[in-house]
Amino acid sequence: MKDSSILPSSISFLNNLAINNNRDWFNDNKETYIEAQSNMIAFVDQLIVLMNSHDAIENTSAKKSLYRIYNDVRFSKDKAPYKPRFAFSLQRATKLKRGGYYMNIQPGNNFLACGFFSPNPEDLKRIRKDIELNPAVWYKILNAKPIKDNFVALAGNKVPTFPKGFPKDHEAIDLIRHKQFILRHNFTDEEILDSAFANKVNDIFKTVRPFFDHLSFVLTTDLNGEIKI
Repeated sequence: MKDSSILPSSISFLNNLAINNNRDWFNDNKETYIEAQSNMIAFVDQLIVLMNSHDAIENTSAKKSLYRIYNDVRFSKDKAPYKPRFAFSLQRATKLKRGGYYMNIQPGNNFLACGFFSPNPEDLKRIRKDIELNPAVWYKILNAKPIKDNFVALAGNKVPTFPKGFPKDHEAIDLIRHKQFILRHNFTDEEILDSAFANKVNDIFKTVRPFFDHLSFVLTTDLNGEIKI
């Protein structure tokens, strides 16, 4: 496979943009941005190919998978016109495969995340009910060595006490309190420039499959295990 490593010049562009976050500088350096963006597109293209060897990725266009670098200042306290990062998300194909992959490339804030960022109320209730009924399954998945080594612990926002309709003294109440179910792994600025970085990201994403497989089953069946989609 063609090497599509992240280039130092792409990271230098992000560093310079963070210092010069204004339209005049960006317009004067538009060609540098296009080169950095093209580098990221090549990286994402390579990653999609790698991930399709063990999962089914819905995304076919790396360019469309990238988030816009332009900041929507209408609803943000941050009025800087640009976001000094490259970020993208990948979705699993078909309704039977749930969960999503995300990556943020930003000097000093490089990370990947996967899981369920904003489950709708019905899905959230179904997930919590599964935790209530099957806590041992959840702990077995989350305490497995590959997930512990790569993600340490389940992250994401939680309700402050306990959700209505669930026992506050449940053995897995800390998991039930989650509103988001996210696994996150941080990278150093040196790691993202390694020639094998795409393979490393792919390998880490691969370790989350038992979590995704279980949640895919939960979210596509009712409490009796009958498929509901």
